[in-house]
Parts: sequence; C-alpha cells; structure tokens
Amino acid sequence: MWTRRSFLALTSLTSLSAAMPRATASTSTSASPSTGLQLRLPAPTGRHRTGVRTLHLIERGRPDPWDGSADRELMLTVFYPAAATRGYRLAPQMTPRAAESFKGFGAWYHHLPAGVDWAATRTHSYADAPPLPGRRPVVLYSPGGTDPRTLGTGLAEELASHGYIVVTIDHPGETSEVEFPNGRLRQLDMPPTAPMDPVLSRLMLTTRFADVRFVLSQLPRIAPAADLRRIGIYGHSAGGATASQALYDNRQVKSAINLEGYLDFLPLTPGQPNELYPIAQHGTDRPLLLTGTDGYRDSRFDNSWSALLAHGGPVRRTEIANANHWIFTDLGAIAPQLQTAGLMTASDRTTLIGALPPTRSIPLIRSQVRSFFDRTLRC
Repeated sequence: MWTRRSFLALTSLTSLSAAMPRATASTSTSASPSTGLQLRLPAPTGRHRTGVRTLHLIERGRPDPWDGSADRELMLTVFYPAAATRGYRLAPQMTPRAAESFKGFGAWYHHLPAGVDWAATRTHSYADAPPLPGRRPVVLYSPGGTDPRTLGTGLAEELASHGYIVVTIDHPGETSEVEFPNGRLRQLDMPPTAPMDPVLSRLMLTTRFADVRFVLSQLPRIAPAADLRRIGIYGHSAGGATASQALYDNRQVKSAINLEGYLDFLPLTPGQPNELYPIAQHGTDRPLLLTGTDGYRDSRFDNSWSALLAHGGPVRRTEIANANHWIFTDLGAIAPQLQTAGLMTASDRTTLIGALPPTRSIPLIRSQVRSFFDRTLRC
C-alpha cells in the first residue's frame, strides 16, 4: 500500500504571542462555507514587511521524467523584504485551483478535514511589492515528497522578514499539485510504485538534484538582489535529502539544513544494504544541520545520518522532542487549529506533528533555522 510513511521512506527565541496563530470562526466570504473556520499562518517576527512573487522556469532540453515532456518546467515562489506594501494585496497561501486540488490529498496527511477552504488562508506577504534595495543572502527551499511548496510558507516568510531572499521550489510530477501560468494545473503523476521502487525512487531524487542545480544557475534572474556569495538551502523530508546533497554537489552553496530527510538510496539489488548519498559517503567541509523529531526517528535516519557525522566537519544533529514529521511545515501551525475546532482528533494531530504545542514548536524551529543561517551566511 502506498502510504505517506512509505512515500517518505524514499528519502525522506522570539515572542510567543507574535508566533502563535489563532483559528477564528468567521462569517466572511473568505472562510469555508462548510466549517466557518479560517486558518491562520503565524506572523513573521522580523522588522521587515515581506513581498512575494511567483515565477515560472523552463529548462529547455531536460526531459521531464514523469510526464514525458521535452522540457522540465518548475514553479517558484520568491519571498523578500519589501520596500513598500501600501496599495498591494496580501497573497493567499494557495490559489483557488491549487487549494481545491490539495483537498483531495487530505487523507494522506492523517485526515485533514475535507471541508476546509485552503484558499482562504492569507500569507503575510504582499504580492509583487517592490523589494527593499540592497544585496541579501538567499536561501532555497525544497518541500517534502508530495508536499506543495506552499506548505513551507510560514518559515519562508519568517526568514524574509529578517532580511533573507527565500526561493521555494515545487518539483512537478511528484507534488500534490502545481499550478502553472494561465491556470494550468498539474497533479501528482509519478507512478504509485515509485516510493519503494529502487530505480524510480532514485529517479525522483536525481530529478530534484537537477531541479536545484537549474534554479541555482538562474538566481541572477530570479533574485537580482541576491548576494551570490551567500547562498544556503533547506528542505523537509525528501527536500531535506535534496538540500543535503545540493550542498555536496554545488560549491556555491555555503550551508544547508536537512529537516528530517534520509541520506541513502534503496538498494538496486535485493538483500543489499542501502546506498549512502555521496555526502554521507564522503562528508562535507561546509556547515550542515540535521534536525529530526523523536516521533519519526528510525534506524534509517540513525544509519545514514551517523555515517555522515562520522566524517567530522561542520555537521550537527539535533532532535525535537514530543514532535512528529510535519511539524516543520505549515501544518505545525494548522493542525492545532483544526484540533481546537473539533475537525481533527488528538491522535491524528499527534501522528502528524506530535503533541508539542505551537507556542513552543514554532519559535523553536524558527530560531534554529534562522540562527543557523545567520551564523553561516551573514559572516
């Protein structure tokens, strides 16, 4: 059976009041007509207001492995400190078409309720607001398997509010939904056998590695204000694995954060041990943070992460207690709101993000990520 756990098996302190979102019942037209619940993302804590824009990239001549297209298409969202926001509108977390498609994946996330209007959730970033002048460090974000880049909005906004340019990347074909210009929607089309298929799972990860290389090559066009001497990358689950290997593959990347992603491939020959990624085989001379949860930890993390740590170097491992896998995404803020509203059971919430309250988890994760990049990219 293709479960969320088996899918992910292929890689897989600030003011509390400012960080804590609150769910409110609403009669406004933006709230869900079936539940009356408007979900809120946690407010960023930095001194900058943030702008956001969406970009469509095409890498000509690189075939898409999942739909057979001759060219590889990507969608990105760029968050940045804004010079002015007056007259600009707050962007939604998801567009209406993407949000409607995301509803169909609720069962994958331990029973997210079908009645929630995901398009009603607003970000704290203003669409197409002018950027604040000046060169800034830039960090890339790669989401987990099947997760859309939009589930990484809260952390991206937090970094942007503290002066970073953040580029979030979708990996079409293995993402629940990607909306391209003119409303064209592409849903998950990777074969359901891929997660536990050694050949297809490698194809997924090597495609992600190539996606990141292309985005890096396009940074001067994507983010003209980016300081290309200060590039970092972070990711969750399969995105964490992507970020780790991107650090190894691309010397221009100065540091990386792996939020609970494996560092090995499934064996091509049955009965053989998993094959470590090159970074786990050889180590790295640039900073890498490995962060996991006690609720999702298993022997595969211990084996592949320990292999990397054995090389020494600037690699550190941390673990968040009383937590589970999706606490690193926007679901870490959203699931407690759903539980409070009676739309998610305590058991499903714990399986999804753990029992750690968002008043603690949100500032903790933000502080870890931001302080790491402050140390490694601002020097």
